[in-house]
Amino acid sequence: MTENSMTDTNSSFDLAAELKAIVGNQYTLTDEDKTKPYSQGFRLGGGKAYAVVRPGSLVEIWKCLQACVKADVIVIMQAANTGLTGGSTPNGADYDRPIVIISTMRIDDIQLLDQGKQIVGFAGSTLFGLEDTLRPYGREPHSVIGSSCIGASIVGGVCNNSGGALVQRGPAYTEMALFAQVTADGELQLVNNLGIELGSDPEEILTNLQNKTYQEKDVQFPDKLGSDNEYHERIRDVDADTPSRFNNDPRRLHEASGCAGKLAVFAVRIDTFPIPEKYQVFYIGTNDPAVMEQMRRDMLSTFKNLPVSGEYMHSSSYDISKKYGKDSYLVIDKLGTKYIPKMFALKRTVDRWAGKLKFMPSKFSDIMMQYASQLFPNHLPKRMEDFREKYEHHWIVETSNDGVAEAQAYLENFFKNNEGDFFACTKREADQAILHRFVTGGALTRYHIMNKKDLGSIMTIDVAFPRNERDWFEELPKDIEDKVAVKMYYGHFFCHVMHQNYIMKKGVDAKAVKKQILSSYDARGAEYPAEHNVGHEYVAKPALRDFYQKTDPTNRFNAGIGGTSKLKNWQELSDEHTGCGCHK
Repeated sequence: MTENSMTDTNSSFDLAAELKAIVGNQYTLTDEDKTKPYSQGFRLGGGKAYAVVRPGSLVEIWKCLQACVKADVIVIMQAANTGLTGGSTPNGADYDRPIVIISTMRIDDIQLLDQGKQIVGFAGSTLFGLEDTLRPYGREPHSVIGSSCIGASIVGGVCNNSGGALVQRGPAYTEMALFAQVTADGELQLVNNLGIELGSDPEEILTNLQNKTYQEKDVQFPDKLGSDNEYHERIRDVDADTPSRFNNDPRRLHEASGCAGKLAVFAVRIDTFPIPEKYQVFYIGTNDPAVMEQMRRDMLSTFKNLPVSGEYMHSSSYDISKKYGKDSYLVIDKLGTKYIPKMFALKRTVDRWAGKLKFMPSKFSDIMMQYASQLFPNHLPKRMEDFREKYEHHWIVETSNDGVAEAQAYLENFFKNNEGDFFACTKREADQAILHRFVTGGALTRYHIMNKKDLGSIMTIDVAFPRNERDWFEELPKDIEDKVAVKMYYGHFFCHVMHQNYIMKKGVDAKAVKKQILSSYDARGAEYPAEHNVGHEYVAKPALRDFYQKTDPTNRFNAGIGGTSKLKNWQELSDEHTGCGCHK
């Protein structure tokens, strides 16, 4: 198979020409320097794509899928490409078919249902956009700004069971979605499980949804979930010997939810939630991990009102985020979240042009932004900085309504007899603390870019510890500790979901070290990944692998995810297989 002959049944079929006819020349990318921002992962992974298409409507997505199925190529559905495990890009070269990436970010519509109590989010809609859309209605999303996925999409979150920072709501989940699926017979079909009557023909359904031509009477309210309605109870069970949430959890694998791109998801219908009338953020510091754990257990098991969230930062994360997340912090703080997609687009353009000049360093935009950020004064408030000098462990606990007074009274009493301290944040301090935590994930990548000549590779883990785990803070064995140059710990502490990121010393085999660490987690009953999904960094466990095969029986979509087969019909790679010529 060649790059210009994209079918084994019709050698004259030109897939690139077909895609251009559907979405236009401007939105069909085939030059490698233009496809690279889409074919390379946010933090890791990447490979070559035959083409990247950027459709402007749901019908255009459908037509692109029809062309790709006809040409017998692999399809990767991609939204913001902000994932941390490489799960929305190609990975390596050992595929048996060319790859087409369908980027959905031009299709970012959000439609309100039932006065904003539910929404329909299109394939490229983002959490940022959803927050803005819901604010006038006094509602907010199932998830709020995450720790690392700047500009994350709604559909991407659902497909990866992501999120869960909000302890009352859990990970993104819905049983109502509109998606395309390739059957075991190789036929493309559209499945409308949105609970909205939109017609019967695929193009009719997609057009009616896009144009919102349906009436109020066409919206049904089926006995299907639009969010995880059990999570607030699960998280309170602090003595359970299983984690509260993790990607492999069969309890929350359903069609689009958890599919990791094994379906082409056009839209999802999800619940929204009332904005609390009163908020208060408490900033907590301690040097004793056992103190943190006791507070967690008390708040979850004895509080009448569950806290909203509890974001943890180790002092090393605090410092790295302060220096290497500063530019992202300043952009969001001064310009707002709406500017983030523009910033990423500008970065891609700068890096693409810089890449054409041999004397320019790779990741030039990051280097430029890092130096520019250091021209600005310290952006963090004095009380946070004072706590950084005193304490190793930092916990940002957000409470609401009646939970504010409950938490205030508890913390005042708790710290009479326990090591550590807390303060109630002003509105400005709360925004600064949460934003500082928000930019942490990207800060590690920046740190590595700026210091990579002295460092080995990045190795990241997101792990969910059992709810009854008390020894949550990692102490590495000396033989592993000696191989690590930088450690960065942060996470969603109420959920016992920790992001444990490392940069190896030069010459260290990061995969071997990771295998050692993960085996220790297995022995403790932990689950991984917790929320970023397997991508191309983890091996899908049996329940998840079986779900992928059932969902995508011919292995048409996002082949190879979770260490599974990259070959058609889930064949295994033979020693003689060299892959498709266009990937060499």
